[in-house]
Amino acid sequence: MANVLIIDDDVEMCMMLADLAESIKHQSEFTHTLTDGLNRALTGNFDLIFLDVKMPDGNGLEILQRIKAIPYPPEVIIITGAGDSDGAEIAIKNGAWDYLQKPLSPKNIILPLTRVLQYRDGLKKSEKPPFLLNREGIIGDSPKIRECLTTMAQAANTDVNVFISGETGTGKELFARAIHRNSRRSENPFIVVDCAALPETLVESTLFGHEKGAFTGADQSKEGLIRQAHGGTLFLDEVGELSPKLQKAFLRVLQERRFRPVGSKNEIKSDFRLIAATNRELDQMVDKQMFRKDFLYRLKSICIKLPPLRERLGDIKDLAVYLTDKIFTHHHIDPKGYSPDFITALGQYEWPGNIRELVNTLEATISQALYEPILFPKHLPEPIRIKMAQSTLPHAPSTTHFAITKPPGDHPDSLPSFKRFRDASLASAESRYFSKLMELTRGNIKQSCLISGLSRTRLYTLLKKHGIDRTGWSQKNRS
Repeated sequence: MANVLIIDDDVEMCMMLADLAESIKHQSEFTHTLTDGLNRALTGNFDLIFLDVKMPDGNGLEILQRIKAIPYPPEVIIITGAGDSDGAEIAIKNGAWDYLQKPLSPKNIILPLTRVLQYRDGLKKSEKPPFLLNREGIIGDSPKIRECLTTMAQAANTDVNVFISGETGTGKELFARAIHRNSRRSENPFIVVDCAALPETLVESTLFGHEKGAFTGADQSKEGLIRQAHGGTLFLDEVGELSPKLQKAFLRVLQERRFRPVGSKNEIKSDFRLIAATNRELDQMVDKQMFRKDFLYRLKSICIKLPPLRERLGDIKDLAVYLTDKIFTHHHIDPKGYSPDFITALGQYEWPGNIRELVNTLEATISQALYEPILFPKHLPEPIRIKMAQSTLPHAPSTTHFAITKPPGDHPDSLPSFKRFRDASLASAESRYFSKLMELTRGNIKQSCLISGLSRTRLYTLLKKHGIDRTGWSQKNRS
């Protein structure tokens, strides 16, 4: 017997759904507000929740994530009187079983109701052995991280391709290694292919290997990275950087698990598990014909989208403790304490560089306070301290962007300080520079780093800071 909760302000709808559930021998209860419905969902033991969207005290979609974050969460069927495609997308992406539009009749609700309860009954009867997940280095217990860990555990129990997406610095390689470490292939190699750093003149040799004498300088045979991954995992990092030619070559390798080394007449096999990662929006690149659609479909068997740090700030304290301990150990520094407002300050910053930026910040902070026993906000870099100071001010229109439109002699009070003028001018100049850089290199990060003299991480951070799309040059040229 299953337990059904109905959250809807329409009394007749509640009665109809309750009667329907009880007619097939299941228990039901209902409530007419989101607040009461969420409280019951969090404290009860429900198998299924019917959730209305437009409620007197809010939107049902707003509590969907909290419901799905419950340990062993119930299934949720969204019911709405004003369905729309955006609402359906939000519902499904946040874990809803189905999205149904009113008016509902017993005839069109009985099938999804029966299917959900059959599924739940099957879960209860299955004797799935407990899976102890080795999550070394993956810190945090926020709902979004727990969701990623659940998908990671599912991936580790299979051998299908895994696609990991997320901003720079969110831990894509960390998750890839964790999938390998928890899989049946854990005793075999984990081979990383940095797609952005493959040498253009030796790409095929690096990946597929070569025979002796295949080209000038090939004085002996060499095994390629794909063959080295035999029995283990092949990790394609920054897969969005692969050229169309290599995408086509990899597509065949993924289909056949066979390839021919450079200079060889014979094909060889490699039994590897593929994990690919990128910080780029490959669906948009497909639309712009910059990435092969068939290759992307092959990559996306199981998808894990890692949240940026700004969306999991509840993990900041645990991350800070873990990372500072690692820094103390690595640099042979005596452990330090930290004031409560130190953690508060970390939680008020948006972290455009994500966990990678947090690591660099903590290293700089510890260096700043090298001989002091406690970390205070004053030890943090200036941008974070500024953000903390600004958070105490009432919201007001920004005065960061301004223009000097009249002679300063006419209106002396309107002239900004030199520092503000300089900072705004510098920001504008930086934005123009990086826009031109992306146009000049056609979005090629490797070439952009060579021209600008910046590291990949710093370049990505500045592009994000100024809101510059690395593929924006293609739109500009079409206009």
